[in-house]
Amino acid sequence: MPETSSPVSDSDSSASLAARGDEAELRRIAVDLAETAAAHVRARRPEVFGPAGAHDEGAVQVKQHPTDPVTIVDTETEDLIRGLLAEQRPQDPILGEEGGGSIDDTSADVVHWVLDPIDGTVNFLYGIPGYAVSVAAMRGGRPVAGAVVDVARTATYSAGLGLGALRVDADGAVEHLRCSAAKTVELALVATGFAYGKHRRVRQAELIAQVLGQVRDIRRFGSAALDLCNVAAGRVDAYFEHGLNAWDWGAGALIAAEAGARLTLPPATAPGSAGDLVIASAPGIADELAALLAAVGATEPIPDR
Repeated sequence: MPETSSPVSDSDSSASLAARGDEAELRRIAVDLAETAAAHVRARRPEVFGPAGAHDEGAVQVKQHPTDPVTIVDTETEDLIRGLLAEQRPQDPILGEEGGGSIDDTSADVVHWVLDPIDGTVNFLYGIPGYAVSVAAMRGGRPVAGAVVDVARTATYSAGLGLGALRVDADGAVEHLRCSAAKTVELALVATGFAYGKHRRVRQAELIAQVLGQVRDIRRFGSAALDLCNVAAGRVDAYFEHGLNAWDWGAGALIAAEAGARLTLPPATAPGSAGDLVIASAPGIADELAALLAAVGATEPIPDR
């Protein structure tokens, strides 16, 4: 799996400066789309879901696994983002978790938009404040701009390639993100996630059992996009998970990289069903964490069954 250790490959050339201007505009669009979509999600939840998990008939369906829900708000929100992109960037292809699409054309002059209308749908379904809208612009198979909005907390994380990473809160407070200064895995707080398929979930639990005794502690929040943003903000020291799709990691991975994290990512075209590993970690523990994960067998893919 290719590793992204630095988000910037060139610096002061006129071509680089022009590209950064484009990436700044893509970042602005990603933020606008994600914040508009998050406002829709925030407004719709109390309309669709009542107390104690009650909801309108037909509001929740399931995907390949019965534990993997999709709600009417997921599909509405992706439709909203697609409609806005059709107005602003009609030439750009779109890949969305609910509406499909592809990013097979990885030429450097094509911008693909990669969307997750609600990352953390189970949290959303239960009213747990840990779900997000994720919007990424990819060029050449890599993210160049992106935004993740923590819906319940009304906080926007964003980044552009070579432009750094920010968090902007509802009151307008701006935080320039930087991952933690962790130096040893033994004292690292590590986030992870679990799949919906039983085979992969059991294997993930086996791996966590081997890792748990060698780190400070494990956290499982339920949103890959927010996990990556938490690495960027230094709220956790590292994150790893098998079986993510490009819409899960597209925006969050760039935000983490721009905050100084080191990442291991599958190709953007790789399906989550292949079970490849995503890692994001503070640079001071990246090599040690990679060695630990390799030693317990976590670097091997865990295909879905």
